[in-house]
Amino acid sequence: MSCNIAIDGPAGAGKSTIAKKIAKKLGYIYVDTGAMYRAMALYLIREKIDPSETEKISTKCREADISIGYENGEQIVYLNGENVNAYIRTEEVGNMASASSPNPDVRKKLVELQQKLAASRDVVMDGRDIGTCVLPNAQVKVYLTADSRVRAERRYKELQAKGEDCDLDTIERDIIERDRQDMTREISPLVQAQDATLIDSSHMSVDEVAEAVIALL
Repeated sequence: MSCNIAIDGPAGAGKSTIAKKIAKKLGYIYVDTGAMYRAMALYLIREKIDPSETEKISTKCREADISIGYENGEQIVYLNGENVNAYIRTEEVGNMASASSPNPDVRKKLVELQQKLAASRDVVMDGRDIGTCVLPNAQVKVYLTADSRVRAERRYKELQAKGEDCDLDTIERDIIERDRQDMTREISPLVQAQDATLIDSSHMSVDEVAEAVIALL
């Protein structure tokens, strides 16, 4: 029987960083569901679809083939056969992902792929509704959060390190708005599962958070 670890939480809480570290330490497969939704968002942007065009999103998402593979130990996200790792972490893609991810057709396609992988392999999966919807029977469930300012500062440092021009207050406003969208969406809103352990990473190091999750396992 496979063992699954589900990590949910708002944007910028450190879910991906923590999940990758845990997976590497335990020898599990890390499934970055957010990257899959971002790949779908990138596809929709390339198709010149506006976030408000719900019907077009429903129709076009069926044409996108999104998969995950590994090369030299690194997770690669493929969009219609193309490695799109370098294109899915922009603010534009993130905002489109928040707008398109509530779409039932988008979610259905991606959730089926995620559940199939988790049924046969030991995985660490992070996202917005992993413990509540995607992997409701996961052995370990964590709701990872942090103060919005702390999350904005983390994102600010990431963008600065890449040489991108950015404004801290603007980033925080975007994060707060994304939280609102994620928590109020009609389908699978961001919420802490009843059996999930709450971890606030505002004043914790990456190693401290990872050890806390592994201790739960």
